[in-house]
Amino acid sequence: MASERFLQPICVKWRLGGLRWQVFIFLLSFCHIVSGQIRYSIPEEMKKGSLIGNVAQDLGLDLKRLRAGRARIVTGESIQYTELQTDKGILVVSERIDREELCGDVTPCSFSFEIILEHPMELHPVTIFIQDQNDNAPQVLYPVQTSSSLVAEMVPRSADVGYLVTKVVAVDVDSGQNAWLSYKLQKATNRALFEVGLQNGEIRTIRQVTDKDAVKQRLTVVVEDNGQPSRSATVNVNVAVADSFPEVISEFTDFTHDKEYNDNLTFYLVLALAVVSFLFITCLVVIISVKIYRWRQSRVLYHSNLPVIPYYPPRYADTLGTGTLQHVYNYEVCRTTDSRKSDCKFVRPCSQNVLDPSSTGTMQRMQSEQNILDEPDSTLEIELRGTLLVSVLQF
Repeated sequence: MASERFLQPICVKWRLGGLRWQVFIFLLSFCHIVSGQIRYSIPEEMKKGSLIGNVAQDLGLDLKRLRAGRARIVTGESIQYTELQTDKGILVVSERIDREELCGDVTPCSFSFEIILEHPMELHPVTIFIQDQNDNAPQVLYPVQTSSSLVAEMVPRSADVGYLVTKVVAVDVDSGQNAWLSYKLQKATNRALFEVGLQNGEIRTIRQVTDKDAVKQRLTVVVEDNGQPSRSATVNVNVAVADSFPEVISEFTDFTHDKEYNDNLTFYLVLALAVVSFLFITCLVVIISVKIYRWRQSRVLYHSNLPVIPYYPPRYADTLGTGTLQHVYNYEVCRTTDSRKSDCKFVRPCSQNVLDPSSTGTMQRMQSEQNILDEPDSTLEIELRGTLLVSVLQF
């Protein structure tokens, strides 16, 4: 950032004597005009609030003078790019400054305004020069890149060394060295056949064209500017090595179809990969959710105080007197008037080897009840007799 101050005294020529001198003295007593010009140089694309310069220091003014004189900026532009902070005496950026939008191709790029103070009146012109930044990439003008049509440059098979195939034309809206462009051949079907001029972008043959060279040739040229950091653009150049136009049409029609086929194939492959990935992730989430749900259920049942309902295998009897016995089993209750004991006979299935180990608890309870029935009469015996009688009646 640089600033320059120029004090320019106003010289007014008056003819001394008479009424004119009196008028001059009268106006001078009410108005004292001082003109001081300052210049600043800043880069474009500065952020809002960025410091441009210290106006009070550069003009030799006091902060009290700026506030008392109600210092303000007067400009004829529709957009005010700067702001004067009178409490600090500095000039800051208030709007984004784009050199290309402000000046276009004009060099140097600058804009001016005035700082005005009152009591007494002071006028201070300010000029700000905008330095170009490399904020734009090169733009390729030729060959035109279109997706609907395919443009190809023809090279006859009789072309000699140095034959001019075409020229890549590009521009950069930046100025200075940021607009200097260079051209490089990035990729080619046959690098031994073509070259690109570093400064002019001309594509020429570097050897004699032969019958062995393919008809379809594709070159990728990179256009790079000289800015820091540099920006670049790429352009594809299609070249047809042929002597007749029908041959070019047939070859490049197939080339277009192949390109469309490859594009469609890539799209479907990406789509299939996305679908498979989605299904895999969905299945994985479902499996994990089921595992977690079963684990939580097992934890709930383990910590709960609910009674465990016994499981009775098929074709085995229920000995708890719930009335759910199958028809193949029954109770035989034998009672006498002079006996205080009751014999309870349980009919067991003929096949003992089908007994499930899980019914071991049931068989133990049956044996325990049998032992209780063999003891003298008691309250438990009476209740058990009543239960068995009710079960037999229900059966």
